[in-house]
Amino acid sequence: MARDQHKHLLLVEDDRHIEELVRLHFGKEGFDVTSTPDGDEALVLVQETRPDIVILDWMIQGTSGIEVCRRIRRNPKTSEVAIMMLTARGEESDKLRGLETGADDFITKPFSPKELVARAQALLRRTRPSLLAEKLSYGGIELDVAAHRVRRNGQTIALSPTEYRLLKHFLENPEKVYSRQQLLDVAWPHNEDIELRTVDVHIRRLRVALGGDRGADLIRTVRSEGYSLDAGVS
Repeated sequence: MARDQHKHLLLVEDDRHIEELVRLHFGKEGFDVTSTPDGDEALVLVQETRPDIVILDWMIQGTSGIEVCRRIRRNPKTSEVAIMMLTARGEESDKLRGLETGADDFITKPFSPKELVARAQALLRRTRPSLLAEKLSYGGIELDVAAHRVRRNGQTIALSPTEYRLLKHFLENPEKVYSRQQLLDVAWPHNEDIELRTVDVHIRRLRVALGGDRGADLIRTVRSEGYSLDAGVS
């Protein structure tokens, strides 16, 4: 299985031993791990860091794990995040409640770290298969994640780091429309001083890099909405 160093896990767990165990095992599989013992902070982090998967204890500080799960699912900006509940509450009624609230998987303590990683990987294969792929492709564009290389119709394309992040996001989510604010969060996740119009500048540069004699423009401008990668662009 190809490893992608950019998979991001948010762990919500107040047991320090478990936190260290999860961080160790997921780190070996190429995950970047952010952790918090507090449900209220988790709700902030899930929007700030946009994790690919959340592993969530039920009994935590602040807002309960089940309520954190519910709010993640209700928020349109985070509703597609994969969620695994990891808890000592092992009754069937608890499991059903967790799944009905929006969890994708439910694991009871004590647990096997290797099984936890395997089930997280399986969940991502179902929900975000592109994250585990070594190469992303669409409309003649190929992005080699491991080599950090981009080609279109066989020709190598030079991109800046920002343009690369934007293209990678588009290739992971083709034909979906993203607002300028969403793309700003992707390309500049920790810089609040960047203006929205900067997104337009980098989209123009990305279009030029992908265009020319390599084929038609695949980046569609959706008036008043944003941009998408769409092979249906004429």
